[in-house]
Amino acid sequence: MRNRVPARTPVIPALTDGAAQPSASAGGHAAHHRRCLEPRLAGAVVLALALSFNLLAADYRVALPGYHYEFPRDHFNHPDFQTEWWYYTGNLHDATGRRFGFELTFFRAGVDRKPQTEGIWDVRDVWMAHLALSDVDGQRFFHTERLNRSGAGIAGADLKLARVWNGNWSTQWDASDFKSQTLTAVDEKFSFSLKLRTEKPPVIHGKSGVSQKAEGEGRASHYISFTRLLSTGEITLEGKKFQVEGVSWMDHEYFTEQLAMDLTGWDWFSLQFDDGTEAMLYRLRKKDGSADPFSAGTFIDKQGRATPLNFGDFTATPGKEWISPDTGTHYTIEWTIRIPSQGIDAVVSTRLAKQELASKIRGNPSYWEGAINISGSRKGVGYLEMTRALGQ
Repeated sequence: MRNRVPARTPVIPALTDGAAQPSASAGGHAAHHRRCLEPRLAGAVVLALALSFNLLAADYRVALPGYHYEFPRDHFNHPDFQTEWWYYTGNLHDATGRRFGFELTFFRAGVDRKPQTEGIWDVRDVWMAHLALSDVDGQRFFHTERLNRSGAGIAGADLKLARVWNGNWSTQWDASDFKSQTLTAVDEKFSFSLKLRTEKPPVIHGKSGVSQKAEGEGRASHYISFTRLLSTGEITLEGKKFQVEGVSWMDHEYFTEQLAMDLTGWDWFSLQFDDGTEAMLYRLRKKDGSADPFSAGTFIDKQGRATPLNFGDFTATPGKEWISPDTGTHYTIEWTIRIPSQGIDAVVSTRLAKQELASKIRGNPSYWEGAINISGSRKGVGYLEMTRALGQ
């Protein structure tokens, strides 16, 4: 499949030539394609779209050990790689303690690395964005999506502008030190403007500059996180304004090759402990329900030093399930997390079971992405992502 070359650039009718058009439902992180799956594959729908035109990865780079990271350059676009995303989640509260969670994600999928023309409307990449708000105390969940081409500046990621955007959803970096960002997003029922500032350096996950996801050269990603972003700002929900503060997490990942065929999904955790440490874990799920040996993670200490975690260094044991009334999917909403080397024996749970981005668009998968609480040997908050098993 990799050696086939498209005859021409495809026409994608769903992409707008004007302002971005929000949808009433979101796509998903779990796309089934005959050659790939990827943890944190929030851009899976975009990738599946690109691949549906028989467009291949032959012209794109793969993630290999020894990659030289350079910041702020690597906070922005990497068009040499086929798939890329910028992923923001966070737990916020107002002065009364009212709890909110949010998700804002930007995805790029390469469609034509070497276009024959140079028109601004040629489709070199497709850009998707997801937006969600969890009103935890109000027991409500809102989500939407949009899909665009870059066109005349409709969507993109640009170091010179210090910005990543899709329509009027954006993150604007403070170019003076690249330690702060302002997230802005507007939907019919809700909007927010949040300032995020990190006191820790970016974390590079994995070993030798790559997060290996399967056996074989290039079956990996370059994976960067800001694991503790101090956050303040304003949420507007159905006309009511809330001044909020809390802590957020950012992932930035770019790659071309991906996983083996015998996986049915994954469970991903961002854990922000009250003592100032964090952990990222992903559990790749095999067809028999067991965890794949390429499951991995990272522990980050108070100073921002990262320790890679291999398959045998942690366990994530499923507990209580919730069944989606929209898709019938079973999601595990309570987990026991153990990282013995760090003395962590914790329970992850949620106060809002209904945090599924259930797509109403035919062919788009659904997934669960939501705010969580951590109790046990360490307390804190975080985010949990779960894909549905393929074939459900």
